Amino acid sequence: MTVNDRYVLISADCHAGGSMDTYFGYLESQFHDDYQAWRGAYSNPFRDLQGDGRTRNWDNDRRTADLEADGQVAEVIFPNTVPPFFPTGALVARPPTPAELDQRLSGLCAHNRWLADWVADYHDTRRGIAQVFLNDVDLAVAEARWAHEHGLRGGILVPSIPDDCDIEPLYSQVYDPLWTVCEELGLVVNSHSGSGQPSYGDYPTATLMWAIETDWFAHRPLWQMIMSGVFQRFPSLRFVMSEQGCSWVPTMLKRLDGMHMAASMGRTGELKLNADAALDRAPSEFFESNVWIGASFPGVADAAAMKKLGLHKVMWGSDYPHAEGSTPYSREQLRRAFSDWSADDLDVVFTQTAAQVYDFDVSKLTARASEVGPTVAELAVPLDRIPKGTMSPGFYQ
Repeated sequence: MTVNDRYVLISADCHAGGSMDTYFGYLESQFHDDYQAWRGAYSNPFRDLQGDGRTRNWDNDRRTADLEADGQVAEVIFPNTVPPFFPTGALVARPPTPAELDQRLSGLCAHNRWLADWVADYHDTRRGIAQVFLNDVDLAVAEARWAHEHGLRGGILVPSIPDDCDIEPLYSQVYDPLWTVCEELGLVVNSHSGSGQPSYGDYPTATLMWAIETDWFAHRPLWQMIMSGVFQRFPSLRFVMSEQGCSWVPTMLKRLDGMHMAASMGRTGELKLNADAALDRAPSEFFESNVWIGASFPGVADAAAMKKLGLHKVMWGSDYPHAEGSTPYSREQLRRAFSDWSADDLDVVFTQTAAQVYDFDVSKLTARASEVGPTVAELAVPLDRIPKGTMSPGFYQ
């Protein structure tokens, strides 16, 4: 719904984290000495975690002011800052090795416990997502239960698994106990772009290769979860894929439906397939019943794809406070992608789908949205000029 002709803008993809000093206070005492050595050796490579800009990750007043100035009144929160013992940002770090697991898990838990406290006073406007590692399924189950008990209503974030590490792939049934708990507790299972890549080695173009291929690795969980029958075994499980656009999804679903047909016949070309692994329904049907897309800073191609997928399957996100996010130019980006859309359709993408998936009470957001939300009239005006200095890909797609 709109309020006073303003949209209730919920971002299904924002990021936050604690400072190094704050995380230390949540770390188990047995790791304190190790933490001091790790912190002394760590150098932060991320622009949004340096200087004055980093406080946007945890400063409540600054964050609220930034988001409301941009028209946003509620947010789903993925990790951002670097937890203790992580080699880099939580979303792009490779899974821990067995030797690293104890330390890395202590850092992950420190983040989750900070996050639960940080969102507690913003019950109506924030949905925090807990991180889990998949090295040990029992530990992941325990952390999922902890997240549910401590109010992290955004669910859990599962990493994609690189092929060159000694962890079961996401399509392994070894994770069924985790899916069982998430279905039982109503926890959303989230996947976010950035993880799952193999090691690219020490080459001058290694980071470039990572950047070029990151989309494909981000997309993998879609077919891994669907085609391995996760949603067939757990029909009430909710799975969200965030910050990877949605223009690729319609084509991929057609491809998966074709592969499903081939699997049902036991063969594709010269390749014999296991007909016993064929699904009871088409992959596109499982997408309809179990999968949602958090489309951050969507461009024109994403907007067109949303109507093919169904507006009830997609949610808008700003990616605040990342440099590639739409903030502080979300209104301009929305005008570029959606100026010819009806207010009713935009209400679904901006508000209703996210409210349904992440359990926001829209009635508790309307008062603030009636003052700061983007107006129906302003978003109906096509954008004629891209804001100077923006780095958001949504302006160029």
